Amino acid sequence: MNKANKNKRVTVYLKPKYYRALRLKAAETEESVSGLINAAVQQALLEDAVDLEAFENRAKEPLLPFEDVLKTLKRDGKI
Repeated sequence: MNKANKNKRVTVYLKPKYYRALRLKAAETEESVSGLINAAVQQALLEDAVDLEAFENRAKEPLLPFEDVLKTLKRDGKI
């Protein structure tokens, strides 16, 4: 296995209730705590990538001043 594919050992401090939940989930799913954490980090990064893509796709949309949005909501009886 080359160095790029090796897992990196890190120290992470978790709240005891989160660690307990992770241990229980790991036991129930037959997955390691590390595997669960890796999956959660991967999911968070994927969500960030989706958010960045959406932001990029909407970059050319006109900006709406917050005050105008509030006025429209009030006019339409939404607030």
